[in-house]
Amino acid sequence: MSTIIKSNGFTNEVLEWDAWLDVIDVDKASEDQIKVLEESHPKAKTSDYYLFLGHQPAILRQRSAAFNAIMYAPGGMSRAERELGSMVVSRINGCVYCASVHAQRFEQLAKRNDTVQQVFDDPYSAGVDAREQAISKFSADLTDKPDGLNATHIQALKDVGLNDLEVLDLIHSVAIFAWANRLMLNLGEPVFPAAAD
Repeated sequence: MSTIIKSNGFTNEVLEWDAWLDVIDVDKASEDQIKVLEESHPKAKTSDYYLFLGHQPAILRQRSAAFNAIMYAPGGMSRAERELGSMVVSRINGCVYCASVHAQRFEQLAKRNDTVQQVFDDPYSAGVDAREQAISKFSADLTDKPDGLNATHIQALKDVGLNDLEVLDLIHSVAIFAWANRLMLNLGEPVFPAAAD
């Protein structure tokens, strides 16, 4: 098991998420709702997030297709680096649940958690090397001021070795988490594990 990290209200622990609105009752769900839940995520039938979004199967289907294409597509930026961008965005936006999920995925892929600690402590300067630091800074800048980026920001990524496809992958990762964080933050709340006795 990885080391538990807690900083500034963020953690790499496995969290649950509770919706504030009614979720689908799987036993009463329509055929299309069941189908989109099965297409979306292995745990969708037990996740409040998916059970709420499943009220609109067409939108959930599009959301899941876009998310999976952005985060899991072969080629381009490494999956760990996509997770880093997502984690930085989630940390800045205050989405504790998303930050925890993507911290865990980063750790699994990168086989280390030093960068996770840094993101939770200060997402603006996180990274163990120049490439990670540039990814974190760009992700933070795009999150804070999406209308303020220019060719200089892109060049900073290229200066540390990102190619055009990797830059595009990073922008996609940051952009989809602007959306994902807002859904999570405005539809429910994270649930922390019960403290051990």
